[in-house]
Amino acid sequence: MEIELRQTRELRVGDTLVNAFGRAYGVTKITHLGRGIRVQYATDDGVVGRFTAAPEAVSRVRVEPLPHAA
Repeated sequence: MEIELRQTRELRVGDTLVNAFGRAYGVTKITHLGRGIRVQYATDDGVVGRFTAAPEAVSRVRVEPLPHAA
């Protein structure tokens, strides 16, 4: 699993956030609130939630490695 640090303003629906313990949160909705950004998410086991962050805040995003060309 590869992790990329990304500013909150660069998050997109479908991104997978990962916390320091490796738990994954799928981004389901992004809403801009003044200068802040509200991110709604869901986990694989059905837990839903949201957080609000500054656009410059940094999030850990799981990225799929590019397949190697043969």
